[in-house]
Amino acid sequence: MKTKAHMTRNELYRPQFHFSPAAHWINDPNGLVYCKGEYHLFYQYHPESTVWGPMHWGHAVSPDLVNWSELPIALFPDESGMIFSGSAVIDWRNTAGFGPEALVAIFTHHQSAGEMQTQSQSLAYSLDKGRTWTKYPGNPVLPPTNRMRDFRDPKVFWYAAPENGHWVMCLAAGQLILFYRSPNLIDWEACGGFGFGHGSVEGVWETPDLFELPVEGEDESRWVLLVGIGNGGPAGGSGQQYFVGHFDGETFTSENPKGVVLWADYGADGYAAQSWSDAPGGQRLLIAWMNNWVYARQIPTSSWRGAMTLPRTLSLVRTPEGIRLRQQPVAALQLLRQQPFRQQEVTIPADGAYAPPVAAGSLWEIGVDFAVPDGQTGEFGLRSQWGKASTVTLGYRAGALFFDRTASGTMDFNPAFPALHSAPLALDDGRLR
Repeated sequence: MKTKAHMTRNELYRPQFHFSPAAHWINDPNGLVYCKGEYHLFYQYHPESTVWGPMHWGHAVSPDLVNWSELPIALFPDESGMIFSGSAVIDWRNTAGFGPEALVAIFTHHQSAGEMQTQSQSLAYSLDKGRTWTKYPGNPVLPPTNRMRDFRDPKVFWYAAPENGHWVMCLAAGQLILFYRSPNLIDWEACGGFGFGHGSVEGVWETPDLFELPVEGEDESRWVLLVGIGNGGPAGGSGQQYFVGHFDGETFTSENPKGVVLWADYGADGYAAQSWSDAPGGQRLLIAWMNNWVYARQIPTSSWRGAMTLPRTLSLVRTPEGIRLRQQPVAALQLLRQQPFRQQEVTIPADGAYAPPVAAGSLWEIGVDFAVPDGQTGEFGLRSQWGKASTVTLGYRAGALFFDRTASGTMDFNPAFPALHSAPLALDDGRLR
């Protein structure tokens, strides 16, 4: 990963495969769009501190989702408030009149004074591949409402109706997702809503995303609605849920009962997930903030704080429980591979362990294929150890994949960090890959 301060790769705790800023605080990914050979990653950014503060939109670009280059800050706070989360689109039809193939960012202006806060939706546009931005002089395009304290994080996309398409905005409002439609990105009309007790309602809903995917091996498709929740995730704190259903251009309907909760991530560190607009080949590619609001401000890094997950390719598969979301690391990550080491037909004793005969190193991608004997009831997996006492374990037992970081090194910054996380997982014909 390239950054404007490339030497920071040697910093303690600096991720080597995940995007992180050269310096200062980041959280939600914003404005994900593919334009003229570049993946754009905007993100919530505080350029003067390593803790959350006045939000800007930071900016990075990549040709392949692996090698990133940071660019100057895209959007700055102004008299209307901080620049909260949002999305970006290419206005292929010039519906807004900003210019042919303009990049348009749709974001929340957040204004606060003591206990009072207002949130409104605004636009900015770029005619030079996102290098410079002009805020729309008629902002906000969706004014604040007195009925809602939380009214933010617009996700916008073009809905191609059979007769005449229109823009759709998904907006988080408390524990609802509101839908608006527009012919031009400027004039918006309310048209529907979703929530009303569906899914997890323990925390405030945030950062929605909505897209259509084919069901693998079938002549059907479904719409997927992603919703971040500020509290109540499966591993504690913030989490990422999703819904599968139908969208008619105005509102979303889940095909699962209200009480069904589908988690996009069972770990503690995957929040505010967003997908890229206009990705090549119609792919649906996703990235999230690799952190949790329970301890995000206390992560023991020095000049920077926050990182993104690895980007993932999304698909839908039918399971006995219903249609579910599948996530796989993007294939471009294989560009990072160097000399491989392979070993096959290794038998691990029931009461022991096996150490592969490889040279010690700090950067590994590990792929394993476990054949599990009938009647196996114990746990098995991978353990990585450094120093005398620091270990992390990825393992399987009793129908669940687990990740144990209770002895993973520096953990005293927050008691919620050293934990064991698990996700339900059935073996595939007696194998775990």
